[in-house]
Amino acid sequence: MSARRSAALVFFGATGDFTYKRIFSSPQAMLKRGALEVPVIGVANAGWNLDRMKARAKDSLEKHAGLDSVAFAKLSGLLRYVNGDYKDAATFAAIRKELGSAKRAAHYLAIPPVLFGRVVEHLGASGCRRCTGMST
Repeated sequence: MSARRSAALVFFGATGDFTYKRIFSSPQAMLKRGALEVPVIGVANAGWNLDRMKARAKDSLEKHAGLDSVAFAKLSGLLRYVNGDYKDAATFAAIRKELGSAKRAAHYLAIPPVLFGRVVEHLGASGCRRCTGMST
């Protein structure tokens, strides 16, 4: 069996407390091992921009994981940010645009479980389902 790799990492809840305390350390660790070379797209409805998300990621790593300046520089180059409401199809169109030609994206839902169904439906309707390998 051949290994199928994701061509992007999309994480919902990018500005939340859980992401701040736990998530940013994983891509940094993957970069330190040379195991991450794909876009890392954060999605949230906080009115932020990419620079603010990068600053939050850096602060998170400094406080919770230990900042590796070389790995963070690489992570900073891979980070993308989509600001939008999970109920709005335009948010998912923006995610699709950030994915570009990515054929397979891994989606991580660091959001309340009550939102999972809505997010998955929008991913499918936006054409992102073919990126995830999700089935109907």
